[in-house]
Amino acid sequence: MTPGIVHDVAKSGFGQGTNELYDKARPSYQAVALAHIHSAVPAGPLNIVEIGAGTGIFTRALLARPEWTDSIRTLTAIEPSEGMRQVFSKTVSDPRISVAPGAFDHTGVEDGTADLVVIAQAFHWCPDYDAAAVEFARVLKPGGVVALIWNLEDRDAAAWVAQLRDTIEQHEKGTPQFRLGLWRQLFDTPSYQKYFQPPEETSWAYSLPGSLDIVTDRALSKSYIAVLPADDKVKVKADIEAIVKKGDGKKWIDESEGTFEYPYKTFVVIFRQK
Repeated sequence: MTPGIVHDVAKSGFGQGTNELYDKARPSYQAVALAHIHSAVPAGPLNIVEIGAGTGIFTRALLARPEWTDSIRTLTAIEPSEGMRQVFSKTVSDPRISVAPGAFDHTGVEDGTADLVVIAQAFHWCPDYDAAAVEFARVLKPGGVVALIWNLEDRDAAAWVAQLRDTIEQHEKGTPQFRLGLWRQLFDTPSYQKYFQPPEETSWAYSLPGSLDIVTDRALSKSYIAVLPADDKVKVKADIEAIVKKGDGKKWIDESEGTFEYPYKTFVVIFRQK
């Protein structure tokens, strides 16, 4: 497979003109999950490679945590989308951090230099799991760590969230979304089994503050929604408004301000070199 290949929907859905909404709408990462990853890596200072770094949401979350910002020697952010790299450069300012084009199977990072490879909200787009395992093993130091992390609306926590997910997921059109678990094929590849120990998976359930605007913007930031024709987007927005207003199982934070609990889960998968 050609190094650096990117799924067409990801290329379009995260292309020019979509990234400011993505950066505004997507949630950050929970302190407990960031602490969990920190506990899995050696004492710093660390050389970190973040693949699929996007607009910098995860990078900024690391920098906001004292245990992380004091542990970073360098962070090399790898992102195939030029538009996302542009937003990253505007929103992340730290002399230890650089951003460059690349992909899961072709980071351009020197051999054996990384203590940690981290991928936030992106690994489900990987087109070649075996090639990715080879690249992780190449850039990591002996005993290095890979951490995969995702945030996802918790459809099991409230009926309205399940209805929301049903409404937007009908537009996925076969894209390899996290919820489908296709990314787990990584663990069955020859290169993963050659270079890495079995994965460790942890998850946390919680709620974020939500509003109609937040729910709508977050849905519109999905790659497969971003590429829809304008009329279809109007229909998606109307459907979301109806679901939120009906509010099956919705728990208000402040009804007068239109804020309510938005149930989420964070998933972290950690694995180490043998």
